[in-house]
Amino acid sequence: MDQTGSRLGVLGLGNRSTLYYINALNTAFNRQEKGYSTFPLIVYNTNFNTINSYLPNKFDDLIPILSEVLSQIELLPISKLLIPNITLHEAIDRLSLPVQLIHPLVLCRQILKEKQTTSVVVFGTHYTMTSPYISNYFSVEGIQVLSPLEKHRLFIERFRQKVYSKTETEADKISYYQLLKCYSAKSTVILACTELSVMQISNDLPQVIDLADLQIEEALRLHYSQ
Repeated sequence: MDQTGSRLGVLGLGNRSTLYYINALNTAFNRQEKGYSTFPLIVYNTNFNTINSYLPNKFDDLIPILSEVLSQIELLPISKLLIPNITLHEAIDRLSLPVQLIHPLVLCRQILKEKQTTSVVVFGTHYTMTSPYISNYFSVEGIQVLSPLEKHRLFIERFRQKVYSKTETEADKISYYQLLKCYSAKSTVILACTELSVMQISNDLPQVIDLADLQIEEALRLHYSQ
């Protein structure tokens, strides 16, 4: 159970994605604990507008900002950190962390290894779908990372931007779901963008692995294992 000084920290970033993580943690925790229970966590809010302007890979600018954030987190009674932004982990990986990071790619790699999965398709930001970052994580286990077709990458990028700005339409969501259904019928699909996780429309697709869900599940497991 939770102990003083051993709380989960959540890095406050984009409002919609951060709230998605917090609400999911609270919902799962309340289902277990009943009553009016809410998950014991500490949110360290940042100005995401500043961080976002340097994403995905302007590391010379990102590293000093993140280093300052981590130095402040170190002063808080936090032992584990959850970051509700998949893309940001590439920059975080370049830093020495004062707390245990709940890393979505580490969790996902282990699951794929256990399932003996040999290839996956990644849905995420355009950068994530075309950069070697995730491929490098999975290749050590012999897992090949594939990208959707270019026209589909462009659609996914436009869609996730609409989700971020809360301008997605029902037609957008239907088109996205059909695309996800099509790819997951042939391969395991990794959702590697919190804007895609927010949609919560992949529950009936067993071949889809949502990195946000993995982070949330691990945060709950760590809480109860203390």
